[in-house]
Amino acid sequence: MQDHAELLAPISAFLHCETPDSWVKKASEPESLPILLKDHLLCELKAAQSAMFLIRKYAVDKESAATLLAWFKPYEDFAYDRIGNVDTLKHKNQVSKQILARKQSPYSQDLIDKMVLLIKEELHHFYQVLEIMHQRNIPYDGITASRYAKGLFSHMSGHEPQTLVDKLIIGAYIEARSCERFAKLAPFLDDDLANFYVSLLRSEARHYQDYLQLAQSISKTDISDRVKMFGIIEAQLILSPDNDFKFHSGAPI
Repeated sequence: MQDHAELLAPISAFLHCETPDSWVKKASEPESLPILLKDHLLCELKAAQSAMFLIRKYAVDKESAATLLAWFKPYEDFAYDRIGNVDTLKHKNQVSKQILARKQSPYSQDLIDKMVLLIKEELHHFYQVLEIMHQRNIPYDGITASRYAKGLFSHMSGHEPQTLVDKLIIGAYIEARSCERFAKLAPFLDDDLANFYVSLLRSEARHYQDYLQLAQSISKTDISDRVKMFGIIEAQLILSPDNDFKFHSGAPI
């Protein structure tokens, strides 16, 4: 992990706390692996969905919105209705048409391009996790969401454009925490899984920076106070006792 110290330093400075050792201990137990992988799988889909919903709502034209929905359908069919498998999803991560901004959109093509790249990467990670589960005979039988994302989104502003800015700041924290947890957990896993988690660090680190840059570019005022507020909330969710063990859960009870 020394090679990634430079990559992780800004993430450590951005987050308001480290993952508790009690979470790392619980996550590194062999019996925790099925829960961890199932939740990780769904987290990758949700990260992609968040980016998709964001640009569908704020930025893309009608035809591009339909293209986005079609792109996601096989993944959502699998995650929510158990339709398909590791083979049927193999070559699905492609967009049939260019995703374009709607006319007179106040949000630039840059927002769309960054989010489409993020979606491609998250859906690729979804498939990689599914492959790992398949190789280890871990069935995907659904999993409930943790309190983490809901806890962050419950503090979002109800007024635009602050709502969008808050969504982007929250996205930055989710990506940064994921990156930190991959790094924390990797040394305790078998080589294949450790190498996979380490391989995710660079993209997750870039995602959090993209979210922050977009948030500041959209906001008419400095976002530092808002970033700090969400950082405190995020740290409370990570450090406080949590009886529901998941990838982004708090300190295990």
